[in-house]
Amino acid sequence: MASVVIYGAMFVVPGDPASLLVGGSKPNPEALAAIRRQFHLDDPFLERYLRWLSGAVQGDFGTSLVYRSPVSDLIAGRALTTILLVGYTTVIIIVAGIGLGLLSGWKEGRIGTAITMVTTVMMGAPTFVMAAILIAVFATGLGWFPVFGAGDGFTDRLWHLTLPAFALAFSWIAYVAQVTGASVREEMRSEHVDTARARGVHERAILSRHVLRNASGPILTVSGLTVAGLFAGTAVAEQAFGINGIGALLVQSAAKQDLAIVQAIALVLVAAFVTVNMLVDVANALLDPRAAR
Repeated sequence: MASVVIYGAMFVVPGDPASLLVGGSKPNPEALAAIRRQFHLDDPFLERYLRWLSGAVQGDFGTSLVYRSPVSDLIAGRALTTILLVGYTTVIIIVAGIGLGLLSGWKEGRIGTAITMVTTVMMGAPTFVMAAILIAVFATGLGWFPVFGAGDGFTDRLWHLTLPAFALAFSWIAYVAQVTGASVREEMRSEHVDTARARGVHERAILSRHVLRNASGPILTVSGLTVAGLFAGTAVAEQAFGINGIGALLVQSAAKQDLAIVQAIALVLVAAFVTVNMLVDVANALLDPRAAR
């Protein structure tokens, strides 16, 4: 179903890709016809869809109208950068989000209230706004980090991806912290925690043995949804920081109406989202067998 929507949506977009390739205000009709024949743009929708789907299953997404290269090669050449960005951002979100959430749920007084207020504000900060702020302060102002590019080599790439990762992670940290804090607070008020306190169990032992174990389900679920959502959100960060990843390729291809690339990347993002959610469901079932019933 997703493949039908992805492929069909491209036909709703105004404009003619063949006209963009030929160029000029009044393109030559013969040249237009040749381009359409070459890329099968005049074939019936169902025939084109089935040809595209059969190729996509085998890893062949066709040829780019603009780059005149196999779409699979274009995506593969940029996939590592996007995967590194998503992985780096995930680590930041998990560490900061769960850490703030635990502190918020454990310390329900002023500290917990302050964290809740700060994370509420953070949730409303768009990625492009955070990107502009981070560039202005830490790249242009202080000169601590590079402004553009993804770097060369593992260490240099991590250095270049630090600001993009924090820009992408900012609002997601707040989301994970809010859910984690709510789950921890609920568990802290439960009867088995009161019983442990009455038996003289240390507070940190209660947090690690009782609270975290029972609150892990919602925390794992929201963390998984966060990782899945990052794949779609990378486009903004990559564009802002001039990173040549899959997200930036998607934006550039959409602007040039390079349908083959847009369709392929959209399908890859949907597949990544479904895969991550499936892994989260499996992990939840392993942690709590009752969730699989």
